[in-house]
Amino acid sequence: MQPELKQVSVIGRGGFHKLAYAEWGSPKAEHTVVCVHGVSRTGRDFDMLAAALAAKGVRVIVPDLPGRGRSEWLASPAHYTDRAYVRAMSTLVARLDVDQVDWVGTSLGGHIGMLMAAEPGTPVRRLVLNDFGARVSAAALRRIGGYLTRQWHFASVDEVETHLREVHAPFGKLSDAHWRHLAQHSAVPDGKGGFRFHFDPGIGMRFSIPILLDVILWHIWDRIDCPVLILRGEDSDLLSRSTVDAMLKRGSAASDGRVTAFEFPDCGHAPALMDEAQIAVIKNYLLTD
Repeated sequence: MQPELKQVSVIGRGGFHKLAYAEWGSPKAEHTVVCVHGVSRTGRDFDMLAAALAAKGVRVIVPDLPGRGRSEWLASPAHYTDRAYVRAMSTLVARLDVDQVDWVGTSLGGHIGMLMAAEPGTPVRRLVLNDFGARVSAAALRRIGGYLTRQWHFASVDEVETHLREVHAPFGKLSDAHWRHLAQHSAVPDGKGGFRFHFDPGIGMRFSIPILLDVILWHIWDRIDCPVLILRGEDSDLLSRSTVDAMLKRGSAASDGRVTAFEFPDCGHAPALMDEAQIAVIKNYLLTD
């Protein structure tokens, strides 16, 4: 099974830009799921999950966030803001011509999902947060920022894969095929005989100022009242177990018993959602009424 590759024009600071997305399954399906990747990743991370859901009759929409993958880079690094991401995703959902979507978000994708779900009249029916929550570790953000603000160049795809196996070891115990898939879709030719990462280096600008304190998002979490599944990597340095415990007790959704959590062993930030066991957890949640 292969997706149909599409794009939509999104308005923002600096004018319109193209937002690329992949559509899996039938556009006439009754159930639509949107999967949104992490800060330095692309939508191809969700190929295995999307194919598994589409095989069950689900329409799955997987965008490349602005500045990543096939999506256009924004005019200025300063334009990569939460508002820009929410605007882009809102435009995408409007394009789908559906009343509701389920949302699976990894890291930054989870943050955007929280922002969307917290708004009155949200189209988000059910939310899956993959290793993201209402309190985000400053130390983890500094680690991510240090990675994003470096200029990475590789001689070959093999070199990209070796790098990813080391840097993204917290993704979990992936197969050789999974690592190769990530490598093939994480980098593009740099025009100099080598490869660079498939994202705009400008996205690292917001990390250029040292992050000294944890990011607190309880004011957003407290407004979310749709059902939520929180996924956490057992060794995550970004989402603590204590934060998950608090999210299970606090906020509108939790007060109505609509929040559940699941912890994946043998991984950190963030579970790759590529192996059958992790995919099964999400399938069971999204496909069970």
